[in-house]
Amino acid sequence: MRTIPRLLCLCLFCLPAMAQKKNETFQLHIRRTATPVKVDGIIDDAGWQQADTATNFYMILPMDTSYANVRTDVRMTYDAQHLYLLVENYNALPGPYMVESLKRDFAFLKNDNFLLFMDPFDDQTNGFSFGANAAGAQWDGLMYDGGKVDLSWDNKWTSVVKNYPDKWVFEASIPFKTIRYKKGISKWGINFGRNDLKTTEKSSWAPVPRQFPSASLAYTGVLVWDVPPPDPGPNISIIPYLLGGINKDYAAGTKNNYRREAGVDAKIAVTSSLNLDLTVNPDFSQVDVDKQVTNLDRFELFYPEKRQFFLENGDQFTNFGYATLRPFFSRRIGLGVPIRFGARLSGKLNRNWRMGFMNMQTAKDESLGLPAQNFTVAALQRRVFARSNVGFLFINKESLNYTPDNPSEKPLYSRYNRNLGLEYNLASANNFWTGKALLLKSASPGKSGHDWAQAANLQYTSRTWNIGWQHEYVGRNYNAEVGYVPRQGYIKLVPQVTRLFFPKTGPVLSHGPQVISTSFYDEHMKRTDNETMLSYAIVFRKRNTLTAWASNNYIKLLLPFDPTNTGKDSLPTGSQHNWNTVGVDYVSKPQSLFTYSFSGRYGGYYADGTRTTLGTELGYRFQPYVSIALSTTYNDIRLPQPWGNNKFWLVGPRLDVTMTNTLFFTGFMQYNEQLKNMNLNTRFQWRYRPASDLFIVYTDNYLPAPFYVKNRALVLKLVYWLNI
Repeated sequence: MRTIPRLLCLCLFCLPAMAQKKNETFQLHIRRTATPVKVDGIIDDAGWQQADTATNFYMILPMDTSYANVRTDVRMTYDAQHLYLLVENYNALPGPYMVESLKRDFAFLKNDNFLLFMDPFDDQTNGFSFGANAAGAQWDGLMYDGGKVDLSWDNKWTSVVKNYPDKWVFEASIPFKTIRYKKGISKWGINFGRNDLKTTEKSSWAPVPRQFPSASLAYTGVLVWDVPPPDPGPNISIIPYLLGGINKDYAAGTKNNYRREAGVDAKIAVTSSLNLDLTVNPDFSQVDVDKQVTNLDRFELFYPEKRQFFLENGDQFTNFGYATLRPFFSRRIGLGVPIRFGARLSGKLNRNWRMGFMNMQTAKDESLGLPAQNFTVAALQRRVFARSNVGFLFINKESLNYTPDNPSEKPLYSRYNRNLGLEYNLASANNFWTGKALLLKSASPGKSGHDWAQAANLQYTSRTWNIGWQHEYVGRNYNAEVGYVPRQGYIKLVPQVTRLFFPKTGPVLSHGPQVISTSFYDEHMKRTDNETMLSYAIVFRKRNTLTAWASNNYIKLLLPFDPTNTGKDSLPTGSQHNWNTVGVDYVSKPQSLFTYSFSGRYGGYYADGTRTTLGTELGYRFQPYVSIALSTTYNDIRLPQPWGNNKFWLVGPRLDVTMTNTLFFTGFMQYNEQLKNMNLNTRFQWRYRPASDLFIVYTDNYLPAPFYVKNRALVLKLVYWLNI
């Protein structure tokens, strides 16, 4: 087995990666305007008459072999403080535009929209994205990994969308203080993307192969400045908040608990490309609640981070590793205890070097015996070849003034936990080859030997083929207390192959099979788990999709497990289980007012039982103000005694009302039969000025029968963004 990791790592480092930028010849020249630009969606400013135009977009979908049918014209200019963008999105077919709502950071595929992808360092890896849908809802995010966009990033900028009979116009003003860039650089990577649902066409200015997202920074063109962009000057933002609230725990019978809190965040530009974030007594009460699932898994479930402080430039920390092998997972910080203060220094040192440093301090909890803890995370990344990089990560979790040896009925916590990581990320110049090689080492009291992890993957992606290999080794004593590593002591092998076919005519755009096999072995290479899946996917020209699949599962339990996760008896360690399953998934075309999806599976389960799962997602939009969604999952599990027959419903209706693009209301209810809980969360948000908000959040938890209130909370929070 040792030869496979060595050969794979050799391939990762030796694949040719040096090449000229693919779309270097696509250049848009930008010149400074001598007259003011008014952001109103009306093309009457003198600066726009003198600006160059980017036009003749290329089609990405349905097929990337021609110019786009929809016409899009883009112009850019700037002054001493702002970068300006003007986009004319022309109609190709009559009829209304398709949008979900006026809510920020909309779903790309469900809206007529225009997006800007900007790479100020032209490193084809990191950048910024700004845009809007046809109704004026804003989109902004940080770009990372060469083509992904983190929409949790939020900053100050303004835009207007104005509709005309033959087009819709998007005009935006982005302060130079909002973005990070290096002084003196006069060429930025840039691309523009358009999604038009009436024609089902996705297009971009600089051509992008259809197998990659339009956000792929490997295929950006060049924004050529007449002179290097201006120095944004001192850039300090102070963001205080005031909070008042009340909550009551009816189940525990406690009195009302009143909240009167205040805190502050600060953003300080150390350089034009390096930012210092500070926070004192942060609060995240306005963050969206997690979407619940019926938990039939043997291991801990993953819920994504949604707290904004941890997200800006957070990819350096959180993307280290793989989905189930992450040495750092920020939700481990402040889990059930308040964060007192924290600091993060992150950004670019130059075109080749990127760094991140974070330190967070949490409070102690006497009732749990939990000590105050300090979390330090440091990351350093060096660009190599065309788009690849080498990264280093250090994590330290320290319990302060804590002696866990004292006898006590309270839980014991570790005095410290440390992790060191080294990672090589491969991304070829044309993005066809991607991969990763990773080595991790942990240090904890009382644990030594088998306390390291190693993993690697290599993937080839062309228009017709997707071929990949991944393996992982995690020692039985590897310990990542600030990470997400749900199992230890295993070797994992994952080969997969996908082949696509493209009919020249007819309703089908592409179709093809995929085979993927996931196997787990213990440290002595004895198999403990395997799932082999064969699927066949069909993508229609209207963008609706249909997938049918079949799988075979084998599991040898390493620990006792209750197959219903309801607290009943457990299957014994060492018991072996094997079953087959078939399933089907369908997603409707996104350009309808009514959208839906359906999934179903039927097959075996643990202890020679059976499992039937049905799921639906229904959505209807009253453009552009109201969006209604309903998600439902039903599980019917039939097992021998003592488990018997178990039926679990999970129902989650959601209502989004966007009165304007600054006034939002969200209502979200979740009924989870497995947990015997009903949760209601409502949130009102008023963005009374850019990046400044008033939130009113109401939360209820009920016992479904006899409809007993478990706990209830109401919070009012005011946030103000002040630039100094």
